[in-house]
Amino acid sequence: MDAAYLFTPFLAWLIAGGLKFLINSLRARRWAFGQIGYGGLPSNHSAIVSSMAALIALREGMSEPAFGVALTLAFIVILDASSLRRQVGRQATAINRLAQGQPGYHRLRERMGHTPLEILAGIGVGVAVAFVVWSVA
Repeated sequence: MDAAYLFTPFLAWLIAGGLKFLINSLRARRWAFGQIGYGGLPSNHSAIVSSMAALIALREGMSEPAFGVALTLAFIVILDASSLRRQVGRQATAINRLAQGQPGYHRLRERMGHTPLEILAGIGVGVAVAFVVWSVA
């Protein structure tokens, strides 16, 4: 297997995560280490899966079965990021309100999932990374 297929999603994750950290730090006007994780702009998950689908499309073509598998996986991950995990975050908000002040309760993380803009930004990062890898490899 060509190393580009291993390197591209890792690079997309690294770049999307770095951008997310910088954006969150600028918004908070301090280092945003506490905001690393699920949610935020751009979506790491969307960047990872779209980088692989785009790299396969560029190298192998869109008529190859591998592209269909990568695209299907991308849809599943993106739908999960935009709907299921956002609902989990809303439930965490409600639970935190109900449990506020309870002894021993550890607040649940409320920022989960992604908005459509965060997902589109992740897809943009993923496709851009795949294009750069395809261009130089």
